[in-house]
Amino acid sequence: MIEIVALPNSNFQFHVKSKSGSILLTSKDFDDKTGLEDTLSHLNNLQIARGNFERKTNHQGKFLFNFKDENGNLLGSSQLYDSEAGMENGIKNLRNRLNELREL
Repeated sequence: MIEIVALPNSNFQFHVKSKSGSILLTSKDFDDKTGLEDTLSHLNNLQIARGNFERKTNHQGKFLFNFKDENGNLLGSSQLYDSEAGMENGIKNLRNRLNELREL
């Protein structure tokens, strides 16, 4: 499921959620709903490859990933993971979820 969120500062975000309701990806902030909807439309047609994921470690040693489009523009970021394996599993789950949502 993709959930659209109105933020207190009048911006918008979307969350890609797992079947159990966990947030797999939080999008960047959008100034208006049109930009958000354009990105969601683009996401539906995006061919997801390894290069769409930027793997990172924060200053506390936690793992996360950024999800980018084919031009390297940031679409969203993951939650923090305690292990690299957990982050890789998060990437796999996001990829699978996006593919499932396309089929609907």
